[in-house]
Amino acid sequence: MTLNYELTAHAKESLHKRSNISLEWLERAITMPELVYPDKIDAELEHRLLKIDEYEGRVLHVIVNPNVDPNRVITAFFDRNMRNKL
Repeated sequence: MTLNYELTAHAKESLHKRSNISLEWLERAITMPELVYPDKIDAELEHRLLKIDEYEGRVLHVIVNPNVDPNRVITAFFDRNMRNKL
């Protein structure tokens, strides 16, 4: 099964700057997040968080619009505030 998503220009730039985020991890966070919550400002967006055991247990935070096809990834980053909380 192929995951159907697209990266916004901001997401592409974020991934380029943060070369420590693999696409495999990004896709796992999109499809199998440990925590999902709605964005406080834009009801179309979801925050999806996943602990990456292979990367010292850091938490990958992906913001995605799941209401469009393909799903649109807005940004991705390691969330220092969530470390050791998932």
